[in-house]
Amino acid sequence: MKKYILSLDAGTTSSRAILFDQRGTQLGLSQYEFTQIFPKEGWVEHDPIEIWNTQLKAAKDVLESCNVKAEQLDSIGITNQRETTLIWDRKTGEPVFNAIVWQDRRTAEICEEITAKGMAGVFTEKTGLVVDAYFSATKIKWILDQDPSLRSRAKNGSLAFGTVDSWLIWNLTGGASHVTDATNASRTMIYNIHDGQWDEALLEILDIPQSMLPRVTNSSEIIGTTLPALLGSPVKIAGIAGDQQAALFGQLCTQPGDVKNTYGTGCFCIMNTGTKAVVSQNKMLTTIAWQLNGAVTYAIEGSVFIAGALIQWLRDQLQIIDAAADIEALAESVSDNGGVTFVPALSGLGAPYWDPHATGAIMGITRGTQKGHIARAALEAIALRSRDIIVEMQKDAGVSFKSLKVDGGASNNNLLMQIQADMINADVIRPKITETTALGAAFLAGLATGYWSSIDDLKNLWQEDQRFIPSTSDQVQKTISQWENKIKKVLTN
Repeated sequence: MKKYILSLDAGTTSSRAILFDQRGTQLGLSQYEFTQIFPKEGWVEHDPIEIWNTQLKAAKDVLESCNVKAEQLDSIGITNQRETTLIWDRKTGEPVFNAIVWQDRRTAEICEEITAKGMAGVFTEKTGLVVDAYFSATKIKWILDQDPSLRSRAKNGSLAFGTVDSWLIWNLTGGASHVTDATNASRTMIYNIHDGQWDEALLEILDIPQSMLPRVTNSSEIIGTTLPALLGSPVKIAGIAGDQQAALFGQLCTQPGDVKNTYGTGCFCIMNTGTKAVVSQNKMLTTIAWQLNGAVTYAIEGSVFIAGALIQWLRDQLQIIDAAADIEALAESVSDNGGVTFVPALSGLGAPYWDPHATGAIMGITRGTQKGHIARAALEAIALRSRDIIVEMQKDAGVSFKSLKVDGGASNNNLLMQIQADMINADVIRPKITETTALGAAFLAGLATGYWSSIDDLKNLWQEDQRFIPSTSDQVQKTISQWENKIKKVLTN
């Protein structure tokens, strides 16, 4: 009896494995954090072996804790932190360098050179992305530039590039499958989202050999099976999507105009635009939402690099809270922000500013400022950065959102969700299962195997948990005005 689907959710700070049944009920979760490596200012790395080991451990643990055997699994769905770049040896499986994380800014100068040569428009036209250090392409180039032998090994076909999904699938299949799906490919800055293939002209500009690149699959497709020894029995791998696209699918935002915001390490707001690749006039990204049976659904997206990571920073660096969940009570200890504005540019600023050199700031501090004011300003900063994106996205779409579906860890913070509703003057809707990223990967896997028969079949599984209704007040308008004034002070471009 194939009763369950296992989702592997390879995040930015942890590896998680979540078990779902046919009703979309979450039966168990196992999670292991892994090391965040900061070799220099603005550099962020992960150990690829640690990513693999923690992910495998999480998978084994959740099966054991739920008393489920691998032969009871219908399939595995994989969702992952996007843009993070890994290169490894095809024969040995050994990484040639640490994974360079999406937050890493070391390639900002390479991006500036591309822009100075007048080539940024070519990248945007073909990939839907702005030229930024956020994406994989310049990270690949940077690694190959470190050692002439690496580029020659890449050219002779000895090296493989992949985002985290590719790396996990390579290891799960014992090197039999070197693949990625269209959503992850669309975030590399070298994949033509209109033609559906790696773009030779862009590869040439960056001197990246095509032989390194994975085969691009549908987001819902049986692409291989796990080595029997890993989980005790071979299991089909049938779903792959980058984390934000998986969350969009998990929220069943399947119609053009449907929109969701995920509150994780960063904040990612995506709107389904259907079969049309909408070109943003407001510095949003055009991206692939998913590819099913060869048919592409597009989306526009805005990215906030620092959201939940801001709460971690308050916990680990400033130590004003002991646990991330404590932020809500601390923020509620004061009635407002006390005039404090927190600009969370700890890794530059993403959409719509795209300023890799911007740095964070806490402004408006007085003798009367308390920890609660800083905590409240931090929650407001997450909501206001999301508002920055939503305002521009609405201009692109030519519509005002009546509601925003939300998910991710920080969406469980009721105060943050109420602040978000106030700041965008729209209902914020949280589903019963906030693990929509993992659920989306499970849905994609189950559709490929027939575990679920259709998208309509899935729609009966989504349930609303809570709706936050906006309250407009002078304080809300004052906070927005304060923000718009203060954020200008950190911009360098």
